[in-house]
Amino acid sequence: MDVQVGKLPAPPEVNENLQLPGAPVPGMAQETAEDPASWARILPYAARLKKTSRRNFLIAAGASAALAGDMLFTRHVQAERRATKILRVPDSFSDLYFPQASWILFPGYKTSWEEAQWILNSLRPALHQRGRLAAVGYSNLGLDVDEIVREIILHVRELKLEKLYFYGHSFGGMLATQVAARLLELHGVETQLIVLDSSPFNRGDVLDQSWFDGVVFLYENGFRIPSVLRGGYELGERVVHKDERTWRQILDQSMEQLSPIAPSSVLIQTESSYIYHFDGLQFVGKIGGAKMAYLGNPDDATVDYISARAGWSKVFADNMALPVLSTEGARPAHASPQWSADVYRPLLERVQNELQPLPPEPEEPSYQEPNGNVVRPA
Repeated sequence: MDVQVGKLPAPPEVNENLQLPGAPVPGMAQETAEDPASWARILPYAARLKKTSRRNFLIAAGASAALAGDMLFTRHVQAERRATKILRVPDSFSDLYFPQASWILFPGYKTSWEEAQWILNSLRPALHQRGRLAAVGYSNLGLDVDEIVREIILHVRELKLEKLYFYGHSFGGMLATQVAARLLELHGVETQLIVLDSSPFNRGDVLDQSWFDGVVFLYENGFRIPSVLRGGYELGERVVHKDERTWRQILDQSMEQLSPIAPSSVLIQTESSYIYHFDGLQFVGKIGGAKMAYLGNPDDATVDYISARAGWSKVFADNMALPVLSTEGARPAHASPQWSADVYRPLLERVQNELQPLPPEPEEPSYQEPNGNVVRPA
């Protein structure tokens, strides 16, 4: 028998269907498949592993660990967002000086938990002059008004709150009005102020009726829109309405909607259904002495500013004691305090000052000399 010394044949290419040692091979007897010689089949794997540098191996291992950690974190966040939650935004000033008063933000259509907190942080210099800061985090299982009322009353009792101020961001103004009525009816808790930021009064104020009606129709007939399909449509919609947004805003909003922790399609469809069936007439005379203020933009391409403003002002005339204020100059024109905080802050300060003026600052101690000069301490 001829034997070649010093030269071995090159290992065959690795076959994806290669059977590992000890695994039964179709068409072969079990004892043949367990032949010790079958261990030679792992040599190609070993040869390839040996060619991998330690650096590449560590990089691959680190990337795999990071990916696994990110997946675990995402799953944890998704699981946490299956329940409605009050999202607190700590603020040392309001927590110290207004411990028994709180602003609560009702986020708008398709607004994530992160963006809700971003809105509060953008408006912090104006809002923290009257109360602590919090937002409602809607459950990804769907919008549930009863859950929202329950979480807010628990928030009120835990912090021993005596004053509530609601900020209704877009459709959140509808929801804030209903929640204010339910809190007063069920728990005797009266809301001091409801700010309606570009809020439609009814479904007729929504300008994009074709998309809106379609989403509601599909939801009420049991169809759930895939997130990728929804994200692609919304990206196209933002590009078409480029005049309302910068390219940076389009990119940020699109990436947020496609994120695994973004509002779910089920939540968005239930929000659509809520807007579609909302009837503000049900809550007339049921929000007590709550004051209402409407902020809107004549250039709004999402909600009809004229009809929405007229609806709220006419039906809630007894509560709409504060002036209607224009957010003209904000971009996008519809409910954009997080993008145009400099436009919104002065308006919110004005609303709060008309509702409840801050006490004047104490004058510095001084005395007048015989010659008439006023002396103040350094």
